[in-house]
Amino acid sequence: MTDLSLTVRSRTIDVLHRLWTKERIWLISAAILALLFIFAMPLGVTTAGFVAQNLANVAPFLALSVAIAAYAGATGADGLIARAFTGSPVVMILIAAAIGGLSPFCSCGVIPLIAALLAMGVPLSAVMAFWLASPVMDPSMFFLTTGVLGFEFAVAKTLAALGLGILGGFTVHILSHAGGLSDPLRDGVGNGGCGGAKVRTVQPVVWKFWRDETRVAKFWREGIKTTLFLAKWLTLAFLLESLMLAWLPADLVARSLGGTGLAPIAIATLVGVPAYLNGYAALPLVGGLMGQGMAPGAGMAFLVAGGVSSLPAAIAVWALVKREVFALYLTIALTGSFAIGLLFQLWTAL
Repeated sequence: MTDLSLTVRSRTIDVLHRLWTKERIWLISAAILALLFIFAMPLGVTTAGFVAQNLANVAPFLALSVAIAAYAGATGADGLIARAFTGSPVVMILIAAAIGGLSPFCSCGVIPLIAALLAMGVPLSAVMAFWLASPVMDPSMFFLTTGVLGFEFAVAKTLAALGLGILGGFTVHILSHAGGLSDPLRDGVGNGGCGGAKVRTVQPVVWKFWRDETRVAKFWREGIKTTLFLAKWLTLAFLLESLMLAWLPADLVARSLGGTGLAPIAIATLVGVPAYLNGYAALPLVGGLMGQGMAPGAGMAFLVAGGVSSLPAAIAVWALVKREVFALYLTIALTGSFAIGLLFQLWTAL
């Protein structure tokens, strides 16, 4: 083999290696779709439509959250936001859980805000409280839940959001004081704050950042970077979710969640992760299952676990934070959802 051929081969391998390193998530998603279209055309068409529809559904929430995070960074207001989370850890956790329960962001749309808060140096305990509470309930979800499942269920789900956030916040606070959970963000995502991190020094805020070319460039740079980051991971997540739903028939889910006792609540907690669609689509499903005899506690566990740890949300979290933080997030979400379902079942039995 000539020197020229060796050089070309070496450069080709280097280019492919860099492409795989930087764009492997896009490549994996494209490979899955290609295989589906080759070997199972109808499923490929259905999956592509499912991905496109779900990306379109979360796009408004993602756009809003990305814009807020980019605006805070471009203006310098992120320092002021971070300062709002200083003070007593107990107060911070309670406030963060309450704000999370009232915010309109879905489990995917909250990811850019989480990354921004951690990069600002906001303690992970407060961020985790907001993170866990936000996807479970928001004002519009409250009224829709009331209409589908009743006022009592809606109030209980609201309390569940607050309780899950508080549980996660205090768990992280205790672990942080024990010396764990430092630098939660993955390398290359940002410099996160841990339980004892100091909030970044407040810099002068330029609210009309568009008058400064440097700040405008930062706004677009951060916004585009975050959007592309989320788009590639959510595309893969929705691909996998579509395949799981195709191979996890609804009647099987209904049969698994029937009956009384601890087993249906535990199964609902675990099944909620792959079978959960979104907060609005899941409500009629749970309403129908409860009409067929599913225990109220199992319905609550399904909705809470699915909202917090659904496959798209879990994959986005995996891409954002280090493994130990991801494991803690998933553990709190699942154990908390099971406990909430059990408590609601006991309440309805009184």
